[in-house]
Amino acid sequence: MDGAKTDCGAFDETVVFLSHFKDLDDPRQQSKVTYPLDEVLLLCLLGVLAGAEAFTEIALFGVKKLAFLRRFRPFKDGTPDHGHLSDILAVLDAEQFQRCFVAWVAALTGVPAGVIAIDGKTVRRSKSTGKAAIHMVSAFAARQRLVLGQVKVAEKSNEIIAIPKLLEMLAIEGAIITIDAMGCQRDIAQKVIDKKADYVLALKGNQTSLREDVELFASEQKARGFADTTISRDTTIDGEHGRIETRTTTVIHDVGWLQERHAWPGLKAVVMVESRREISGKIENETRFYITSLVMLAHLLGPVVRSHWAIENSLHWVLDMVFRDDECRVRTEHAPANFTTIKHMALNLLRRAPGKNSLRGRRKAAGWDDEFLASLIRG
Repeated sequence: MDGAKTDCGAFDETVVFLSHFKDLDDPRQQSKVTYPLDEVLLLCLLGVLAGAEAFTEIALFGVKKLAFLRRFRPFKDGTPDHGHLSDILAVLDAEQFQRCFVAWVAALTGVPAGVIAIDGKTVRRSKSTGKAAIHMVSAFAARQRLVLGQVKVAEKSNEIIAIPKLLEMLAIEGAIITIDAMGCQRDIAQKVIDKKADYVLALKGNQTSLREDVELFASEQKARGFADTTISRDTTIDGEHGRIETRTTTVIHDVGWLQERHAWPGLKAVVMVESRREISGKIENETRFYITSLVMLAHLLGPVVRSHWAIENSLHWVLDMVFRDDECRVRTEHAPANFTTIKHMALNLLRRAPGKNSLRGRRKAAGWDDEFLASLIRG
């Protein structure tokens, strides 16, 4: 993957990320391949970094930036049109592509520390005749604000099946895995423990008896001032944009009684978060429950619970607002999942770029400044 001399001139700039995709299977008949797979992947990533949001725009980028592209690869036959690009990404195995992505991110970051939030997102415009819109489950390092991996939820399946596959792909030892209520499953908790990580799982109606037992016990103990159990508590107050929110986190450390009834893998504590929001004179109250394998006091567990929302604010929202993900009409076979993975690659590279510009500003700069665009893929 290092630079070399070709008939099209010298391309002497190393593209590190391509080394992690060199074993990706290319299902095309090699004797008929005009556009090598590494060139296609490089074209797609650079196009997305520079502002392209569809295969038609990536193809146009290839035509207009051919001289720039030849700094990195020969592109002796130029670049493919949008139909050819769509066909190539449609046949690439999405799961293998995602595993290559995970290896690339791991090489960049090592084992991530802190909270890894796991959540799903539907690409709404990927729906086509007879097929539902694709749903991707992603792992997001809250502290580093990087996508660590993703898996496509299979047709007629759900996140409960996809999450263990994603966990299996990742190196998570020592991390804290946070998942919403869909992921509150014994098998998922056991998978996290087996990989030497900890979990904080939202507890809602899908675990009916466990939720009822926790809620009843918490209510009774609160009424008695938690006299019969061991707890820690912490209260925070946040205010912005006319909203004041008071959050009280109570960690119930005595859960032996709960383990006797439910035998939940690794369970060490129950977390109750009581929120009081004051917005324009209106008051909203909400109580949420979580189970966790952590032995941690409330003033530390509260921020862990809140860190889960980084995946909504710093990944899902960014994909929609910066990359127009919900407007993407890529629909054929594996192309929607693979295109989402390429967007995740672009997002990670933009986040790692130096400077104080917003992600939108960095993406515009990548479209305007060849040297800045080249710098994004060198490291």
